[in-house]
Amino acid sequence: MKKLYATIGLFLASLLSAQVPQAFSYQTIAFNAAGAPIANGNVSFRISILDNSATGTVLYTETQTKTTNAKGLVNLNIGQGTATNGNFGGINWGTNSKFVKVEMDPAGGSNYTNVGVNQLMSVPYAQVSKTVVTGAGQGITLTAPNGTAYTLGINNSGTLSLPQPTSGNSSLPLNLYFYGSYNSFNPLSAELLRNSNSFKIGYKYFPANTQIKFIAGQTSSSQSYGADTSSYIVPNGDNYVASSNGFYQIKVSQTGSIGNTLLYSGQLTNITPQINFYNGSPASMQPITYYPSVNLFQTYVYGITSGNASSFRIILNGEELGDNLNDGNFDFNGSPIVFPNLTSTPKHFKIEFSINTDGTGEYFLTQL
Repeated sequence: MKKLYATIGLFLASLLSAQVPQAFSYQTIAFNAAGAPIANGNVSFRISILDNSATGTVLYTETQTKTTNAKGLVNLNIGQGTATNGNFGGINWGTNSKFVKVEMDPAGGSNYTNVGVNQLMSVPYAQVSKTVVTGAGQGITLTAPNGTAYTLGINNSGTLSLPQPTSGNSSLPLNLYFYGSYNSFNPLSAELLRNSNSFKIGYKYFPANTQIKFIAGQTSSSQSYGADTSSYIVPNGDNYVASSNGFYQIKVSQTGSIGNTLLYSGQLTNITPQINFYNGSPASMQPITYYPSVNLFQTYVYGITSGNASSFRIILNGEELGDNLNDGNFDFNGSPIVFPNLTSTPKHFKIEFSINTDGTGEYFLTQL
């Protein structure tokens, strides 16, 4: 069996120049398969920075080829190799633990073998210090998990300014989830909003006073979003609150901009689905009733014929649900749903349907 190459690592937060270095030192001894140090040999390395755990997300990878000394010792400046994945300067050293994975080819090629993963017990000081104020008039740069950089400033009166993006647009993640007091704000069971044109939309029943927020992913480290005083969505904002028991449409929409900063608003709207009939109206219809325990809407319609109210769509506060395949499942903007077995003789039906979080669902038609 091939023997693993052993390495002994020493991390140093080195100041390589008068400016903040884009590197830190790593010192190791390279051994061959027999366990002897590789003296005065060319050895190649592949080094990766991992986020949060020894098997975490790879934030950055580079390769280097170095010559060992007579005792097999080699010094690497991690961050100054040939990058093959990510950007060393873009690593956010201030969040989560960081791990260094080292792979080596003692022959100087690219047949790398994993020789170990070590946690950085303290992040390189010089890398973190890039976000600290070093002169008058400067601000502290804060980087969100989605990569957006914000600057916190202060004026001569000691008043802090709210963080603003340092450049470019401030935007929400492409995929946005919601969670709240109904699931103990557990991000692992956060529910995905559906992307619909310029909106993000979801549907759910909430008891009165349910509080919700938005989150970038289903992990505890994901950025959360809430409301500011104008109900615009901002990082770490306040909770949105459902004012009463009801079936809600959760909607996020872009509502404007200030300079390069995009503004998004969040809305919780207590809705009752409507039924839009085609070719006339039924003779009568009972109010739509919702049963939260089974997520089911129900109503009764009377006086349906082949020439009167013969088909319908469900309306959800502007979104229309039909059925393109006539399979009992809703399609957005689908074909009108046709009542079965119609004649000129009036018939009566029970309509039942359920709406999932993403707006999909199914329906049932029962002739009375």
